[in-house]
Amino acid sequence: MIQPYKIEEVKKLKAKLQDKKSIVLVDYKGINIEEVDELRNRMRKANVEYFVSKNTFMRIALNEIGITDLDQYLKGPTAIAACADDEVAPAREIAIFKKEVTKDKEFPSFKIGLINENLMDIEALQELAKLPGKEQLLSMVLQGFNAPITGFVGALNGILTKFVRTVDAIVEKQSEKN
Repeated sequence: MIQPYKIEEVKKLKAKLQDKKSIVLVDYKGINIEEVDELRNRMRKANVEYFVSKNTFMRIALNEIGITDLDQYLKGPTAIAACADDEVAPAREIAIFKKEVTKDKEFPSFKIGLINENLMDIEALQELAKLPGKEQLLSMVLQGFNAPITGFVGALNGILTKFVRTVDAIVEKQSEKN
């Protein structure tokens, strides 16, 4: 008979993973408690859920929400970083943490990722991690839209300034004649 706490743990995991746009499996062995706390704090600030559970529980929860592609990667020490709003955030935060905090260590490291239902290997996750955040990308797009308008306004301003100077010169010349 299955123990009730196991069923409850799978339900909790399923609720955590249900509507996530990105799920990244991370091998976290070799990092100490202080580093884990730092990583969790960074993840929280980036609105990323980062947690560890038994691989069997994670496999069952993922399978119950229709994700079976990650089963073979749920071996050994595995943490999950998942996010509902920013697809890039889990990979980016892991990469930044590894670069800034665990510089000369191999861990944490990517195992595999599922981003918008697309399976991403380690190399793809590393490339994805280099992208700026969603808000920064939107800002860049808006700046791109804004640039032609800014240029147009500048050109109009220049034309108007020349026109006003010309009118002023004509008025001044007329006043000198009178």
